[in-house]
Amino acid sequence: MTPPSRPETVLLTDYAWPDDSVERSVIEGAGHTLVSGPAEPASAEAIEELVAEHRPAGILTCWAPVSATAIGTSPDLRIVARLGVGLDNIAVGTATERGVWVTNVPDYCVEEVSDHAVGMVLAWTRGLAVFDREVRSGRWDPAGARLRRLSTLTCGVVGFGRIGRATARKLDAFGCRILAHDPHPPKGEYGVEMVGLQELLRRSDVVILHVPLTPGTHHLIGAEELALMKPGGLLVNVSRGGLVDTDAVVKALDGGQLDGAAFDVLESEPHVPAGLLDQPGALLTPHVAFSSDASVTELRRRAAEEVVRILAGEAPAHPCNAPGVPAAGAGDRR
Repeated sequence: MTPPSRPETVLLTDYAWPDDSVERSVIEGAGHTLVSGPAEPASAEAIEELVAEHRPAGILTCWAPVSATAIGTSPDLRIVARLGVGLDNIAVGTATERGVWVTNVPDYCVEEVSDHAVGMVLAWTRGLAVFDREVRSGRWDPAGARLRRLSTLTCGVVGFGRIGRATARKLDAFGCRILAHDPHPPKGEYGVEMVGLQELLRRSDVVILHVPLTPGTHHLIGAEELALMKPGGLLVNVSRGGLVDTDAVVKALDGGQLDGAAFDVLESEPHVPAGLLDQPGALLTPHVAFSSDASVTELRRRAAEEVVRILAGEAPAHPCNAPGVPAAGAGDRR
């Protein structure tokens, strides 16, 4: 990368790891100054105050909300770089209108998220979490097992981007039938049957969500969609919590329409609704599907490098908008 014409201030709003050393190495190695906010994501108002105080030319954000007000507060702002894939915590439209780049790292955790989804399917078909809880509580009852053969099941993948395709490839190795749905399916042959969403729901024993959260996908899976699924199936969400109506899932679990719900993300996270906690068929992890030692290091480095590129006058590697052009919406492909 070319040296910056002058040093700039970059604000790291929050971070989901022990320190800011990777980001600091990249930013300060390019001659800029990194200012770090609190590790835990602060409120939109607190981030707005940080932006007003430091007037950064670049913002790196993990979970913290970067509002329209925050984007409009710093006259020197040129980039908001997401430490992740999804953009639902960034006011992309405002950034676009004000000529500010928005970037993400769309492919850093393809293997991790797809592994997590497949792992959740295996945990359900083999009863791993349930039996672990039973054994630890003193119950040893192999005769009570009601397990499934994965190769006989149909798995529906909703969202067929990078991660959806990786999940389908891995499930195919187990011999199960794969259906996929995507409003904008990728070109090429992937060995799956592309179908409409309703058909996928009706035919699948397992439904896995790999789609971005947008106004059009909010509560993509609600009571009506759950009623279309085969009784006793599994719903997996490793994308965004807002894709699923949690209350409807709890009712479906109560009534037996769903046998299992495996969620790495929740609409209310970090709060977990009591009704979901009470469900023996719920498998819950704390938004960690993206995480591994390799993926997190790669994420942090590549997001910071995008900031350095823009501040050096170069084009971003992974633009999510076209500054100066009204935004049509952007998001991830999880």
